[in-house]
Amino acid sequence: MGNAFDMVDLIRTKRDGGRLGDAEIDWLIDAYTAGRVGDEQMAALAMAIVLRGLDAAELSTWTRAMIDSGERMDFSGLRRPVVDKHSTGGVGDMVTLPLAPIVAACGAAVPQLSGRGLGHTGGTLDKLESIPGWRADLAPEELLRLLDEVGAVICSPGPGLAPADKKLYALRDVTGTVESIPLIASSIMSKKIAEGTPALVLDVKTGSGAFMREREQAVELARTMVGLGRAAGVATVAYVTWMGTPLGRAAGNAVEVAQAVEVLSGGGPSDVVELTLTLAREMLTLAGIDADPAEALRSGRALQVWRAMIRGQGGDPDAPLPQARHQRVIEAPRDGVLTRLDALAVGVAAWRLGAGRARKEDPVQAAAGVRWHAGVGEPVSAGQPLFTLLTDTPERFDRAEQALAGGWQIGDEAVPEQPLVLERID
Repeated sequence: MGNAFDMVDLIRTKRDGGRLGDAEIDWLIDAYTAGRVGDEQMAALAMAIVLRGLDAAELSTWTRAMIDSGERMDFSGLRRPVVDKHSTGGVGDMVTLPLAPIVAACGAAVPQLSGRGLGHTGGTLDKLESIPGWRADLAPEELLRLLDEVGAVICSPGPGLAPADKKLYALRDVTGTVESIPLIASSIMSKKIAEGTPALVLDVKTGSGAFMREREQAVELARTMVGLGRAAGVATVAYVTWMGTPLGRAAGNAVEVAQAVEVLSGGGPSDVVELTLTLAREMLTLAGIDADPAEALRSGRALQVWRAMIRGQGGDPDAPLPQARHQRVIEAPRDGVLTRLDALAVGVAAWRLGAGRARKEDPVQAAAGVRWHAGVGEPVSAGQPLFTLLTDTPERFDRAEQALAGGWQIGDEAVPEQPLVLERID
């Protein structure tokens, strides 16, 4: 690929606040993907980027080079308009599960190429794998057939999609170089653009349970990703949404699938329904479809699409979900109103119960997790169940309970309501 550059020169340039040229970035991403640049040098450059950043032109080239490291998918042969959604992840964020079938029920094709979880935010694939028989890996022709027939697929991306990102993501994870807006934005958007979707809605979380805790950072990340999408010809809109409090009433794997089915059956927690319908309306607008997603829920059409989607990937939508072998209930110590519920505390508790993983190779427990029985602003009475902790390994209870301690509060009067959707960026 053109002339070879000296990697040490590139590291020094970025370390000293200089900018990398297009040819340098193209060479670098290609050489790293092919193994001609070692992990230790890429780690040094990643740290320089964390400290010095990438400007808009560098970032655009960097993202395109990551896309060019692999293949691009092509959905142009589908009869339905294609639209996708990506969330930066949070506690109880199972919105993808009801969202994809709702939008598909309105006539779109929704190819949700999703990941596995690391840390306290469970991955969408881990959640779905709690359904007996369901599988995440689909051949490209299976994916296209299901998108045509059912309209929604949630699966793992093939190894050919942005391989540079896969390699770089693993390296950033172990070298303290994850927290960089340009590196996060290029990681997410290289995969989404390579996926070939013409329209994309982003859900960027902020608050204690989110990756971007500060709102200003979340807005900057959202703007950066919208800019990258639009520059690549993808109609992109972002929402910045609140994740200081966990979403819904459950965090884990099977417990979140159960909640998704509740939403699809016309019930479920109001915050999950609100966020799902907000994102669904935006996706349908971008896809050029005039339809009411709330009607798709009420009529039961979204639930039918969910069942067809699960069956299409080998799962049994009627099979009972795994139940935890052990549970521990935490009761409200007094009467009052739940005034605080911290998303990070709940997320870490679910993770310690076995719902998440610390390393990529760790298994997750399908049935582990946390349910909470009151939302912020709701009255509680002494002795009523406040949390149910679920696990197959009861020795985990104490550490999970420690994670929750201090993460919730009961007061005497209601607190002002925190809006769920903070900002829309296009």
